[in-house]
Amino acid sequence: MNGRTPMTTEQMLTKQFENLAEATMREAEGLRLELINGKMGVKAVPDGLHETITMWLVRQCLQHQPSLDLHTGQGLKIETYRMGRARPDGTLAPTGHFVQAGKWAEPDGVLMTVEVTSHDYDTNKRDRVEKPRAYAESGIPVYLLIDRDADEVTVYSEPAEGTYQERHTAAFGKSLELPAPVGFILDTEPLKAWNAGRENAR
Repeated sequence: MNGRTPMTTEQMLTKQFENLAEATMREAEGLRLELINGKMGVKAVPDGLHETITMWLVRQCLQHQPSLDLHTGQGLKIETYRMGRARPDGTLAPTGHFVQAGKWAEPDGVLMTVEVTSHDYDTNKRDRVEKPRAYAESGIPVYLLIDRDADEVTVYSEPAEGTYQERHTAAFGKSLELPAPVGFILDTEPLKAWNAGRENAR
């Protein structure tokens, strides 16, 4: 006996997923795997508009809340209903919060997660259904969904009993308040112009 606690089946499966996710990122550039509610999914490779929106939001957060950083690649341990691993498009936390974190960090101290929809088959289930529930169950105060298909932005807040109690939506071009602890008004006018330009170019 070595005194170590045996790993449970769920822990072994999670470890296997982590190894697979790392191997996939090495072999297929831009491809990201996630494990939400015990189900493995693939996030589509971001396109130019997706990356433009993400970097625009990074600048907005820096301008309004310079003591906070919006990370664009940090993995989170979303261990709620089942052990899970999520890699949000954006993770807002105090500067330096992830210094000691590994590739998959605990959600404690995260102030907001962000997802920007991609035009893939799993967007509806992943970003509009599973992610809000998983992030709420993990106690993350705010979830921001930038929905390119619906031309709207939705902010979820006040997590309790496994769900967000508040949900507010604004069409692209309108302003939307990001509640505490984020605490600033998001002007989405650029999203309206960018998304319209992309649709016209098709």
